[in-house]
Amino acid sequence: MIELIPAIDIIDGKCVRLSQGNYNSKKVYNENPLEVAKEFEAYGIRRLHVVDLDGAASHHIVNYRTLEQIATHTSLIIDFGGGIKTSGDIEIAFESGAEMVTLGSVAVKHPEWFCEWLQTYGNEKIILGADVKDRKIAINGWKEESPMELMPFLEQYTQKGITKVLCTDISHDGMLDGPSLPLYQDILKACPGLYLIASGGISCMDDILKLDEAGIPAVVFGKAIYEGRISLKELSHYII
Repeated sequence: MIELIPAIDIIDGKCVRLSQGNYNSKKVYNENPLEVAKEFEAYGIRRLHVVDLDGAASHHIVNYRTLEQIATHTSLIIDFGGGIKTSGDIEIAFESGAEMVTLGSVAVKHPEWFCEWLQTYGNEKIILGADVKDRKIAINGWKEESPMELMPFLEQYTQKGITKVLCTDISHDGMLDGPSLPLYQDILKACPGLYLIASGGISCMDDILKLDEAGIPAVVFGKAIYEGRISLKELSHYII
């Protein structure tokens, strides 16, 4: 069964969601992300994706205290992303309780740092973030498009030892219009054996089941839960 990974996106210490990465579309769902995390845990969820949206916009980690609260008061396995741009940032993330970090912008702008951290922490703790628009990599909280094509980007880093990739199709993120299944299938054809985490567009449980049927190893989702399209009780029936 596909691994289910709900997301908590954080701005000003609050649980929010955006649409297509647009900060002006911010909607606050809970003032206390820890409450949300505890509810996920109560229904059997074991893994959590936490995104520091302030950090992504500020180019340095910001909401590490919220990460620390969730890590301290739950047993969830947390991967954390957003704003990790220096060795100091990555140290703060791990010291604050992240089991894994997702790194995207730095892999584009400073590949030498990314490879150094991959060597230092290992591929179990480093997830390559591949945020895409029209199959090109976007960085810095999706505010900046790079000329880098998705497939060469992935192939470059799998050759360097990356085994986990979180791929978000920006055009679908927060839109509740279904995932980019052909995109994820193409990635697995190009990089067989990759632990691919699909993200963006999940609108209902059927979307997740379609990804599962296609052999996608894991999925990140958020808005569908917060908008009541998927219930935690419904999810609990599909937890491995």
